[in-house]
Parts: sequence; structure tokens; C-alpha cells
Amino acid sequence: MHNLLDPAILFFVFGMLAGTVKSNLEIPAPITRFLSLYLLMALGLKGGFALSQSGLTAEVVTSLACAVLLAVLVPLLGHRLLRRLASPFDAAALAATYGSVSAVTFVTATQFLDNQQIGYGGYMAAAMALMESPAIVLAVLLANAQRRHAGVGVLPLPHGAAALTPPQPAGIGPLLRESLTDGAQLLLLGAMLIGMLTGESGKAAMQPFSGDLFKGMLAFFLLDMGLLTARNLGPLRQHSPWLIAYALLAPLVHAGLALALATALAVPLGDTILLMVLAASASYIAVPAVLRHAIPEAQPALYFGMSLGVTFPLNILAGIPLYAWVAQSVLN
Repeated sequence: MHNLLDPAILFFVFGMLAGTVKSNLEIPAPITRFLSLYLLMALGLKGGFALSQSGLTAEVVTSLACAVLLAVLVPLLGHRLLRRLASPFDAAALAATYGSVSAVTFVTATQFLDNQQIGYGGYMAAAMALMESPAIVLAVLLANAQRRHAGVGVLPLPHGAAALTPPQPAGIGPLLRESLTDGAQLLLLGAMLIGMLTGESGKAAMQPFSGDLFKGMLAFFLLDMGLLTARNLGPLRQHSPWLIAYALLAPLVHAGLALALATALAVPLGDTILLMVLAASASYIAVPAVLRHAIPEAQPALYFGMSLGVTFPLNILAGIPLYAWVAQSVLN
């Protein structure tokens, strides 16, 4: 309940309500883009300032290794189930979506931990960046294997005709280059590097930008996310209820997997909670943008709608405090 009374979360709820009643309230796209870049830049700076104090310790390496392992396990395990619920290409796309991460969910979780005075490593922003790409690469490999198995791929054309040549398998090299040079990813890592180099003096100089403004910017961005979420709920009614169940239950399973792995590796409480949040989240920005080109046979309305319309609000409204409570119960 405490999480729901947070102003940023209430703005998200307000946005969902406004979208549900079909209000004409709208945040211009350039402002939304600016807000997302601001949040990533502020998060990267905070992580860099924290790393400048702690350095690259065994604790840091363990948390980052745990993040990479989760980024591989979650999509592989998810795909084994999803291929029973959806077409092969939709299963691969959903595995990538749920195997990758949501930066906004992560940012909201860090704000929650700050409010609860639970310490965590600033290097977890690097963990988020590391968890972005593995699921995409695995999904493309799965899709390419399906194309080889089928022999000939058929792509729908605008007027309902069928393509006579199979879709070209997406190359891993170009895909990796696109992932690693993505503007948002570069901004996050660049801001973290700047934070590490400037340390305490940089933290003091940037406090009005990366500290004082952060809460208000997050609230504004979550308002827009609430509007977008409400407008993506309708199309989901056309899909199997089993897929909706997956969107609701998979985050809990993935968070449980993260908790088990973090406990086995003795990851600190705050980092464990953030690993649970990352594993439970699903990408609705970076991955859909890549999948439209890498797996054009999959349905964007399905993987985008499930991640944004179901999983994102679940995590924002109930998941984050639940994961924190479970981790505290287990580790304390």
C-alpha cells in the first residue's frame, strides 16, 4: 500500500485512468523521449558516483555475473514453455521480450529502495545494461533455426500477397553492433563512466540535475506510461488466456529464480531485490524495436501488448514491493 501512495506511482495510476476513459490527455513524443533519456543519464551518473567510491570489488563482479546468468536462463526457460502456447516465431519474440529488461521498472525500483532506505550498488545500472542484449541474440538464433527447419519462410505483404523468397536470417554481428551502439545504452554507460571519473566533486555539481529533479521527472514519465498502458490493453483480448496468464505469472517465477541464484551467490539484499525486479521485468522499448526487423514473422501487438499492458503495470503497482518483502523475509 505504501508503494501506491508514492506520487510517481499515483501519476502512473492516474495515467491509466485517463487512458481508460479515452481522455485526450497526451504527452508529446519528443518530451517522452527526453524524459527517458534524462532518467537513463541520471541513473548512469548515480551508478558511476557509487562505483567511484566502491571500486570493482568481488561483490560487484558477483552481482554482474548473476545478472548475465539470468539474462541467459530466463529466455531459454521461457521459450521452452512459450513454444507450447504460441507459434515458433511468436514464442521466440516473447522469450526475447521477457528475457530482456525494462529500464523504467528498474528506475522505479531504485526509487522505491531509496524511499525504504535499503542500500544497493550503483553498479546495478551496469547489470541492467548487460541484461539487455543476450535474450535478443538467443531469440534471433531460435528464429533462424526455425526458418532453416521450415525450409522456406513466407512474409506477409501489404496487400495480402506472399513473398516468394524466404526472409533473410538476421546476422548476429549486425545485431550485436546495433545493441551495443544503441543511443540509450550508450548514454547510460557513458554517464556511468563520467560519474566514475568525477566522483564526489561531480556528484555535488550534478546534484540539482541527477538528484533533485529525478523524482518529478520519473512521475511525469510514469504518467505517460500509464496512458500508453491503458491504450494497449484492448488488443490483448484477442489472444489466448494462457498467454495473459504467462504475462502475469512469469514475472513471479523469474523473480523467484533470481532470488534463488542471488541467495546461492550471497548477493547483498538491495542488489538481490534489483536482480529480482530486472528478471521479472519485460522490455517494451528496446526489444520490440529490434524484433520488428529481426523477427518480422512475430506479432508486435502480442509481445508489446503483453509486456506493456500486463507485466509492466503488475510490476509497478505490486511486483516491486512484493519482491522486496520476499527478499527481506528470506535474507534477513
